[in-house]
Amino acid sequence: MRRIGRWTASRYAVVAVAGLVGAAALSGCGQTRLGAAALYGNQRISSSELAAEVANLNTGYQKYQGRVQIGYTKAEMPQEVLTWLLRFAAFDQIAASRGIKITPAQVQRQIATLTAEVARSGDTLPEAAVAAGLPPDQINELGTWFAIETELRNQLDNGVAPKSAAGSNALTAKVIHLQCVAAKNLNIKVNPQYGVFDFARLGVVPAPAALSASSPGPGPSASQKIQTTPKC
Repeated sequence: MRRIGRWTASRYAVVAVAGLVGAAALSGCGQTRLGAAALYGNQRISSSELAAEVANLNTGYQKYQGRVQIGYTKAEMPQEVLTWLLRFAAFDQIAASRGIKITPAQVQRQIATLTAEVARSGDTLPEAAVAAGLPPDQINELGTWFAIETELRNQLDNGVAPKSAAGSNALTAKVIHLQCVAAKNLNIKVNPQYGVFDFARLGVVPAPAALSASSPGPGPSASQKIQTTPKC
């Protein structure tokens, strides 16, 4: 069984562990619109939309689980999917705020690059997507995300790529910071049924009460603690 690296908040920071997610938790039913899995800006992700995407991911899960190593359970699929949908929304916000326009040709070039990258390990892009918790029908959105980040990096480094690891890490930190700011500005709210948005990981995770109930041992370390309030 092959392990495929997972895409995190930045395409240049690939890890093989589970978990990116969410934003500020909802504090009462009055803040939600009926049937919403998450709210951001003036948009909503409906429960039916989330269910459809989870079904798409589950189809891939069933197809590829014996061929690639998948680091999440079926029960965690809604969090995985919401993380991706909100991640895409944050990058759309970045693009809008910085005047970044992406063409279909740019998206297709990114998809072609990704396809070639995973093929070197004998994998397909749908396999890599499922391993990362991304529904295969969202691959076009993944290409858009990567295209936006490429243009963003070009803005931040004036088109001159860093020549050192320190410079590359600093640039990645700027990108992640801007994603945090975008998520903050979108005022993301996740239905407690699915968890909360964690600004430390920039992904959706189980609510703290659920974590403590399922983990009776020592509390999480500082690096693992959930940040429902953005520090950006």
